[in-house]
Amino acid sequence: MSEEFVVQDQSAIVSLLADPATHGGVEPKRIDTHGAMVFIAGDRVYKVKRAVLFPFMDFSTPEKRHEALIEELRVNRRTAPSLYLGIAAITDDAGSLRLGEIGEEVAQAVEYALVMRPFGATLDDRAEAGELSAADIAAVAEKIAAFHLEAEPVYRVDPAGRVADAIAGVIGEMRLNADLLDADKVDAFEAAMQNRHAAASGTIRNRARLGLERHCHGDLHLRNICVLDGEPTLFDAIEFNPDFARIDVLYDLAFLLMDLEARGEGGLANLTLNTYLDRRIAADWPDEAGLRLLPLFLALRAGIRAEVSAHMAPVQSSAAASERMQAEAAKRLDQALGYLAPAQPRLIAIGGLSGSGKSTLAGTLAPHIAPAPGARWLRSDVMRKALAGLEPSQRLPSDAYTPETSAQTYSSLLASAAAALAAGHSVVLDAVFAKPNERTAAQAIAAQLGVPFTGIWLDAPVPTRAERVGSRRNDASDAGPAVAAAQAEYDLGPIAWHRIDASGGKTAVLEQARRLC
Repeated sequence: MSEEFVVQDQSAIVSLLADPATHGGVEPKRIDTHGAMVFIAGDRVYKVKRAVLFPFMDFSTPEKRHEALIEELRVNRRTAPSLYLGIAAITDDAGSLRLGEIGEEVAQAVEYALVMRPFGATLDDRAEAGELSAADIAAVAEKIAAFHLEAEPVYRVDPAGRVADAIAGVIGEMRLNADLLDADKVDAFEAAMQNRHAAASGTIRNRARLGLERHCHGDLHLRNICVLDGEPTLFDAIEFNPDFARIDVLYDLAFLLMDLEARGEGGLANLTLNTYLDRRIAADWPDEAGLRLLPLFLALRAGIRAEVSAHMAPVQSSAAASERMQAEAAKRLDQALGYLAPAQPRLIAIGGLSGSGKSTLAGTLAPHIAPAPGARWLRSDVMRKALAGLEPSQRLPSDAYTPETSAQTYSSLLASAAAALAAGHSVVLDAVFAKPNERTAAQAIAAQLGVPFTGIWLDAPVPTRAERVGSRRNDASDAGPAVAAAQAEYDLGPIAWHRIDASGGKTAVLEQARRLC
């Protein structure tokens, strides 16, 4: 890190915390960030704020650093209460520094350390190792949805103006690094962001009035999600500037979506978005209409990463590191521009009897449908459970499957689809669509909103379907082999949708569907 922002010598503090004697003979591992020094020693982690003064971060005095640690403890105990243990004082006794115990009362401290438990791999580590799974991401998305639901609503004067200021700040920083970022691309980014913001400013203000601007995490990327006691855990929320965390909930989520896509994990980004929104529906807190803001929010997140990387490139320790950082800046700027490119929303409906492979196709097709990070995947089985107040994996009794509940499920499914499409986002509908009027209703939504429609019907023989539903585990569908067999007697009426033989491999089915879409 450049020393121009350092305002106080902390070498004695570093010596104390780096000394194995401080930790009962355990050799600590040190990790440095732009705002903190972290020492991992056995079953404890000690984090000390750097004595730095940035335009966006002021840790220039021990008092300010102590206040920041208190706030860091508070905001992170919302999502990781067992990870954050407390604060320990560092005292000076006649020139000899001593690390105190958590909560120990002292007359005067020269520094303070946040004390944490060590934790396992972060999701960043798993991504780097190629081990980041769909189960990991689904669990994270559920955690984020629950956190946002409980987060404190805030209302700030002129929220749209604050977004405009953020955009202007990013562009200003990009201009300062004109030798590292393509000037024409920066111009294009500025023009597109201003257009997007002008169109979205009313929505931003309205969402704030509705309580969708909350005290969120603020720095929600893979490196700030760890695995603790076998569970994904959000940690290291922003504490040094509350304005960075008092944001629209979808802007909070956008950082994770952008990070996943930057790593080539577009499928997991799509799963994150859909799982998050599904949980929002289950909590009677739907947000399909908010998808109107997602391109703006994703582009702003990517633009910030571009300007930060460009700013850091000249101060790297080697020429190779500087080149990597410069390449990262260019990559993130291209990513931001990609989010801002116009994209035609479309509606794709996938029907077929139980076990025909609807959900397999929908889940693999959705990430490929623009705009990023892929289509909203709306599944009747998930919607039915949400309307009943159940988690997707919980089972409904057979007598809950009535014509009335089915009609309500399809009505809610189409209403959510209409909201997402009206917001400019593509939708993949995943339902049996056994009745002609159900198929007609889906197509009518597309016609009403003036978006392209593709209907796909999957065919598979009864034995194949029965085997598939019989092998399901922890799935939202309650259909078993008996249901699959009984559906063979349905009067489906004329099917005008594109028909695909789904009895073979899922790759071939996906390729056919992509050609149709």
